[in-house]
Amino acid sequence: MSSIVETGSSESSARPPSRAAPRPDGRGPRSTAGPVAWSAALPAGLLALFLGLPVAVLVARSAIDGSLARAAGAQAVTTALALSLATTAVSLVLTVALGLPLAYILARRRFPGSWLVEAIVDLPLVLPPSVAGLGLLLLLGRRGALGGPLEALGIEIPFTTLAVVLSQTFVSAPFFVRSARSGIQSVDRDIEDAGRVDGASELNLFLRITRPLAAGPVAAGLVMSWARALGEFGATIMFAGNLGGRTQTLPLVVYGEFQSGDLDGSIAAAAILVIAAFGVLIAVRLLHWGRALDLRSLA
Repeated sequence: MSSIVETGSSESSARPPSRAAPRPDGRGPRSTAGPVAWSAALPAGLLALFLGLPVAVLVARSAIDGSLARAAGAQAVTTALALSLATTAVSLVLTVALGLPLAYILARRRFPGSWLVEAIVDLPLVLPPSVAGLGLLLLLGRRGALGGPLEALGIEIPFTTLAVVLSQTFVSAPFFVRSARSGIQSVDRDIEDAGRVDGASELNLFLRITRPLAAGPVAAGLVMSWARALGEFGATIMFAGNLGGRTQTLPLVVYGEFQSGDLDGSIAAAAILVIAAFGVLIAVRLLHWGRALDLRSLA
């Protein structure tokens, strides 16, 4: 008798767990987590509405009352938009020129203090932009740590267009570096080693093997870095000021128009930024560059 019980218990323990019965219409098994899913849906929906409604209302109001169309032809907005596009393009070139070698080193080399370099690269992601702008001012301003030598060379950076570029680069470069590093790390080292065996130089390895295989994350990092630079405000106003035609980018127009009492102009300029940012995020996902949005690449 005991053997029968033991046999039955062993068979029951070896039996695979039962699955939910399939639906009559052939659409797969019924979910057994219905109450849990519905209880999670309410807070999830509230957060989604909280994040989406303010932006939707802003864009809708600018389109309905015609302020978006009027702002598109306003000189202040067009000048700021042109300056934003020009400075973000320069900052993107600077980010790639300096950030791609850094991303490669962090992905392929381990050296004493590498963890500190990674922490420094990540710092602008969590640092308030106004603090970043103040730090740049204390470093490169007339009375800053490097202000004297720069002034002796006849170089003036604060409250110039160059200050806008540096501010944008400071806050946006980490997005590119982290995404590019993640892409380079994903390239199989065996492929690179095979190239070395065939006599390829390190430069040829990077140009012909590593770069093409990591092209997706690198491109995603470029897009995200540009989007962050386009929306930069805090560091710019602290380090470059708000000078029309010189340092007044589109986010500063939003602030300036609001301060002057022109709410419609502020809303319209903000709507342009929202549309640009939303377009970037949609492009990243449609092109399957989601790794740029994956915060696990910061680890």
